[in-house]
Amino acid sequence: MSADTSVWQPAKKTALLLTANGEAFYGYGLGAAGHTLGEVCFNTAMTGYQEILTDPSYKEQIVTFTFPHIGNVGTNDDDGETSNPQVSRAANGLIIREAITNPSNYRNTMHLNDWLVSKGLIGISGIDTRTITAHIRDHGMFNAILAHAPDAEFDIPALQTELDKFAGLEGADLAAEVTSQTAYEWNQTRWEWNQGFSENDPKTQGMPHVVALDYGVKKNILRCLAQAGCRVSVVRASASAEEILAQNPDGIFLSNGPGDPAATGEYAVGEIKKLVASGKPVFGICLGHQMLARALGAKTVKMKQGHHGANHPVKDLTTGKVEITSMNHGFTVDRDSLPDTVEETHTSLFDQTNCGIALKGAPVFSVQYHPEASPGPQDSHYLFDRFVASMSSQRGDA
Repeated sequence: MSADTSVWQPAKKTALLLTANGEAFYGYGLGAAGHTLGEVCFNTAMTGYQEILTDPSYKEQIVTFTFPHIGNVGTNDDDGETSNPQVSRAANGLIIREAITNPSNYRNTMHLNDWLVSKGLIGISGIDTRTITAHIRDHGMFNAILAHAPDAEFDIPALQTELDKFAGLEGADLAAEVTSQTAYEWNQTRWEWNQGFSENDPKTQGMPHVVALDYGVKKNILRCLAQAGCRVSVVRASASAEEILAQNPDGIFLSNGPGDPAATGEYAVGEIKKLVASGKPVFGICLGHQMLARALGAKTVKMKQGHHGANHPVKDLTTGKVEITSMNHGFTVDRDSLPDTVEETHTSLFDQTNCGIALKGAPVFSVQYHPEASPGPQDSHYLFDRFVASMSSQRGDA
């Protein structure tokens, strides 16, 4: 009788990451079966993988996690960041070094792999994420196709042909694909320990009214606005300035989102110019920051490796203080293109790229990073209070 040697057989490599230049990385499939296209980036955050994968700013991207323990706190119903109920996920895929860690957390309701399947997300483990990260740092983010085949059979020529047709993110208006087409009100505030989420009473008198343009807005941004005492109305990315001003808001918020600000700006920048001209306070984050800059006369450019993580130091040039921030962007405002009417207020201490602007003599400002965090540090929550203060000042509140 021959011995059973099946236990000694190596596991099949059921996933493939194929780059635009034909380089192939084989690993083990995670989540849904199938294949997906995207621009490969890396994220250095040690926490918050669920928030990252559901951040609409990651649309059309495959995220490489540099932290090895992914899945250790499982997933839950509270940590998703996609605000549009028609869009259940944001990132196109994920790359991790080790197999998914078994969850051990009191908030866990679903294993990460099961959650990936439920969202139709494809992942790969078992490849050297340090190699991917080093390649991006040396050569920039790259396009790739990620395939998960349980039978470990891959039609590489067909995958390469499909990948060759992927145009990438430059020139892509992705905000139109993630924005909610239906306007809605938002009242939920930030999560609190042992309490969960609370809600403002929309009937409370005196709350400043903010209209938020949804270019792919994260839930925690809306929560931070509500936490700061705002009544929030969310409108689609293509809403006109006339529609917005007809609501008589006290302030206008320009949200984060995916894609190329030049492409989304084709229809959004003209409306933002009208909103700025109205004299009402305007606050922008991420894509909203980039499009505000374009509306004020600056340019935006594609970055080599982008900024993705929760440990990015930013200096507030107006106070001299340094804050640790959460970032996720692959485009940036060209600081050398800022007109004289615009002040640079924040800068990255990693590479000195622009991280904040303000229109001189007007209550109009924006930041490149994510003050709402989720995931990440909460050093920058003061910006929401600054926005409220600008509205209160204009309203003449005591």
